[in-house]
Amino acid sequence: MFVHCCHCSDCQRQLGSAFVINGIVEAENVEILQGAPVTITLSTDSGRPHDVYRCARCQSPLWSDYGRRKWLSFLRLATLDRPSAFTPDVHIYTRSKLDWVPLPEGARDFEAYYDVKAEWPKESLERLNEARARAWGAAGS
Repeated sequence: MFVHCCHCSDCQRQLGSAFVINGIVEAENVEILQGAPVTITLSTDSGRPHDVYRCARCQSPLWSDYGRRKWLSFLRLATLDRPSAFTPDVHIYTRSKLDWVPLPEGARDFEAYYDVKAEWPKESLERLNEARARAWGAAGS
């Protein structure tokens, strides 16, 4: 639905990298082909849980669930076969970006997070709202 390049200090520490590339997708679209991931919970400044799903074999982070929504996944695009196929839509938390990391010319960047309704394309917002409605409808059943 949307691709973040996150430069927050938490992502830098957790991945041992300058940033992370997250593709935001409906959790129902994440397909596990082999094995079962290991889940670890990290603390956050907000106090909401941050569950990271890792490969049980190599411990690479595969996706995150921020706030235990269960219906939305932040997929680590660098773990896919063709990560360069995904260009970030936005660069976020650039206030903690490493000084030596240049942003591409014309990149949309934000010192912190941003207004999803203002930044996401209409089609992506529709998918987001549909996934939320399915999850909330199932929770109410």
